[in-house]
Amino acid sequence: MTIPTLQVRVRQVTWEAEDISSFEFVSPKGDELPSFSAGSHVDVHLPGGMVRQYSLCNPPTERHRYVVAVLNEKSGRGGSRSMHQNVRPGDLITISAPRNNFPLHPEAGRHLLIAGGIGITPLLAMVHQLNAIGANYELYYCTRTPEKTAFRDALARIAGTRVHLHHDGGDPSRGLDLKALLWTHEMGTHVYCCGPTGLMSAVKTAAAHWPQSNVHYEYFAPLAAPAGTAPASVDDTFEVRLAKSGKTFTVTPDKSILQALRDAGGDQDSSCESGTCGTCATVYLEGEPDHRDYVLGDDEHKKFIMVCVSRCKSPVLVLDL
Repeated sequence: MTIPTLQVRVRQVTWEAEDISSFEFVSPKGDELPSFSAGSHVDVHLPGGMVRQYSLCNPPTERHRYVVAVLNEKSGRGGSRSMHQNVRPGDLITISAPRNNFPLHPEAGRHLLIAGGIGITPLLAMVHQLNAIGANYELYYCTRTPEKTAFRDALARIAGTRVHLHHDGGDPSRGLDLKALLWTHEMGTHVYCCGPTGLMSAVKTAAAHWPQSNVHYEYFAPLAAPAGTAPASVDDTFEVRLAKSGKTFTVTPDKSILQALRDAGGDQDSSCESGTCGTCATVYLEGEPDHRDYVLGDDEHKKFIMVCVSRCKSPVLVLDL
């Protein structure tokens, strides 16, 4: 899957909370930017060659700018540090066109939004959209302290009493009571969650009795398997055949399909390489994929495989490449 890119100028960088800054991107020529919907993200091509995904948090009705907010993760892989240290107002940078793996579901009678820390970013765009159309929604926003709570004033202004702030002081035992919040499933309610892996895991557990088609997640990173959990499947060796070029290559247990494809001279776009962004989704024509991504739905799995993390249960997988 080839993702279109565009060049934007950094118009301003704004302090939003402790260790969190927002970055406003505009067209260098003053043109309108491609439209986006709440829950969308863009790939930001950083100085030094890194590519990171950041959710758009401004109102989707805006066409003159994109706004992302970034937590400076001192123990991260370096992308957030690069944004905070190297990206300045006036800079020209490359980003992808917006794409959405975490959309609102318009058929929902009620929307329940659960954010943890910097996970507020896609949900803030949802608040803008839901508020504009007069939808029934509530937002539960979990942070350590008020000082680490980005967009507090904006949320109070936009959503008022629909926003519930919860500060745990860094103590998980004082976290939001998700079991009580999600104990009862109201018909027509959809849940949207974005935040640290601990919060995501807790929501998955608390909402296990909900229809899974009504619970939606935006992952920053793959969830770790619980201790003692066996792998979902064994990583066997299998063959991959490229339908258009006729090339065939072997994928061994120590390599991903993406790595083996590149070793064979193929060229496939990718970004996160952890099954969370959707960039490397590839059409497959034959075979039984072992889907391990966190993005594609059941219908999409009938057509696409994310070659950065997924594997194959059958001896041969045929890709439309």
